Amino acid sequence: MSETERNEAVEVSEVSPDPADTPSLLAELNIDEVVKERDEFKDIALRVQADFENYRKRAASQLTDEVERASGRLVESLLPVLDACEAAVAHGVDGVEQIWSALYGSLQKQGLEALDLVGQPFDPASAEAVLQEEGDGAEPVVSEVLRTGYRWKGRVLRAAMVKVKGRSEEHTSELQSRFGISYAVFCLK
Repeated sequence: MSETERNEAVEVSEVSPDPADTPSLLAELNIDEVVKERDEFKDIALRVQADFENYRKRAASQLTDEVERASGRLVESLLPVLDACEAAVAHGVDGVEQIWSALYGSLQKQGLEALDLVGQPFDPASAEAVLQEEGDGAEPVVSEVLRTGYRWKGRVLRAAMVKVKGRSEEHTSELQSRFGISYAVFCLK
């Protein structure tokens, strides 16, 4: 090789990268791209996983709510049977008390509670005032339960029908004239 050819070869080698270095340069570029793409796919996978977990929880919650509503409707349909048994026991009919206590006991284990309101302050969320008797002007109190009310797993299933002792007739008349509504609808509050 002549001197000029050697100089040209040296110049060419300085200008163009070494063919042995080219794959490592390409590998670095490819690794950066692959890492970036991997991170994007990982982020997408994490989001999909979180979305699916949220869906699974929401579906389980909706199923539980639907089962609770369905069981509440079933228990509500059995309340007339409980009422009939309770009335039969109150009138002294023989043989009904065992059936009534077995049915009520089973429902109670599942979450049914009878509302015990006698002597309690009147609460329109758990009772309907159908009768009233004049009181001493104090806050209204339930004096008698005419039909038992029930709560199913913390929610009032059926309000009790009650007789309320409370405010005087004068106060009731004042409320009726002022608001134009009846004492029972005004909910004694």
